[in-house]
Amino acid sequence: MQYSTYPLINKSLLSIKENILETLAYFDLFDYPLSRAEIYLFLKNKYDFETFDDALKSLLHGGIIYQFDKFYTLKNDHYLIVRRNEGNKKAVELIKIAEKVGSLLIHFPYVRGIAISGSLSKNFADEQSDIDLFIITAKNKLWIARTIMHCFKKLTFLVNKEHLFCMNYYIDEQQLEIAEKNLYTAIEIGTLIPLQGDAVFERFYAENSWTRNFLPNKNMRIASAKPVKNSFFKNTVELLFNNPAGDAIDNMLMKITAGRWLKKTTQKKLNNHGIIMGMDTNKHFAKPDPKNFQSKLLARHEHKIARILTAYESILAH
Repeated sequence: MQYSTYPLINKSLLSIKENILETLAYFDLFDYPLSRAEIYLFLKNKYDFETFDDALKSLLHGGIIYQFDKFYTLKNDHYLIVRRNEGNKKAVELIKIAEKVGSLLIHFPYVRGIAISGSLSKNFADEQSDIDLFIITAKNKLWIARTIMHCFKKLTFLVNKEHLFCMNYYIDEQQLEIAEKNLYTAIEIGTLIPLQGDAVFERFYAENSWTRNFLPNKNMRIASAKPVKNSFFKNTVELLFNNPAGDAIDNMLMKITAGRWLKKTTQKKLNNHGIIMGMDTNKHFAKPDPKNFQSKLLARHEHKIARILTAYESILAH
């Protein structure tokens, strides 16, 4: 976007204002207002804090953005702040439960790391929220680990606790780098809350240093993860499968699971959120694959940015 018609306007200030608007626009897709510090953390470029403050105040005084309490938003809607505050309180309670869940699941065979993902990792929860978990397994044993964990999850249905064990994204130590490199995945990686496996998450973040291209101000949270402690059950099962037969079983479980999920997708079965169920599978990962979710979300973000910046440019012109 060119601003040669506005020679008296500081172009650096214009640039950071656009960055601020783009950041608020992304979280606005989730009706989630941000604090001043959060806006800064999720900017796509680095700026000194004084320049950032000036730009934020200018947008606020110009009526481009709104402030309620300590939060900023594109919408003049105080309910968003009420919703966020309630969601933050609920998240505190659910994160404590997630920590206990992580302490249990880390004892399962071949599990090397566990982190909170999804909306809970952004410190938000409501009455319908699940505990979404990001799991890192040992090399070439993802499908044995996943199958054992999901057999356990079947038991949680009996006590209506399945929503506390949403183990929906798996990768193994062979392929720690996330293939999709975009704003959505960078934010998802950057907001993970590691619970177990400090060493493996240190390697995970090193393999995904590309996220710095999208979030240069965001520091990854490793300190929250505990070192992995082995157990008799874990060691015994791993000893049984650390052989060619175990490799064959892992491959077989991958094919069976991939086939079952393909059938669900073909039959257009819906998940709890009304989205067609789908899973993208590989020897080294198993992850949710709602039809074109990432591309649709990013397209909505680009469209929203275009509308906001066009409106902002119109204000500047007058």
